[in-house]
Amino acid sequence: MRIVLVGPPGAGKGTQAHLLAKTLSIPHISTGDLFRANIGQGTPLGLEAKSYMDAGRLVPDEVTIGMAKDRMLQPDAANGFLLDGFPRNLGQAKALDEFLAEQGIKLDGVLDLEVPEDEVVRRIAGRRLCRNDGGHVFHVDYNPPKVEGVCDECGGELYQRSDDTEDKVRTRLEVYHTETEPIIDYYVQQDLVATISALGKVDEVTQRAIEALKQNG
Repeated sequence: MRIVLVGPPGAGKGTQAHLLAKTLSIPHISTGDLFRANIGQGTPLGLEAKSYMDAGRLVPDEVTIGMAKDRMLQPDAANGFLLDGFPRNLGQAKALDEFLAEQGIKLDGVLDLEVPEDEVVRRIAGRRLCRNDGGHVFHVDYNPPKVEGVCDECGGELYQRSDDTEDKVRTRLEVYHTETEPIIDYYVQQDLVATISALGKVDEVTQRAIEALKQNG
């Protein structure tokens, strides 16, 4: 299967992408991983992306598209893939369609994870991270530490990321509505979209997603 996963920040796309890719035995291709891999390996596209990032500028679509194309051409993606964070806007969606048409293949489905805006804010603004290297994550409501501000695992200090504050989250949501949401309508016109609620337990959302993809297929 060749799937695009969309949804607002805080919808749990990364978690669901990992679980769905594993269940469907296809690679999970995320924009973040593409950037890290290309920059880490010093590829021409990675070096170009890094130059923009170091200057505090947005990486142009053509660079992101180039990385995604290279990754989709890898042998492990021959029988399918799950795209997470790409396409991010209408231009990228159209470029993806053109690329797939050149390869003689097409998307099987677009999974839209739906979460109320207030829940997105609650999920992200309540997140607390450990300053130590363990990567432990807590939440003031859903997974609070035993002692406020202290990591249960290692005793490290918990902190809130600067872009996890409520006002920053609402700004990120505005960007999502403006730039990314239009691709949902674009794919609806192709009869590819399956929309599911991303509320509830992780495994419940995963099962919902699998059923939706089966019905859409």
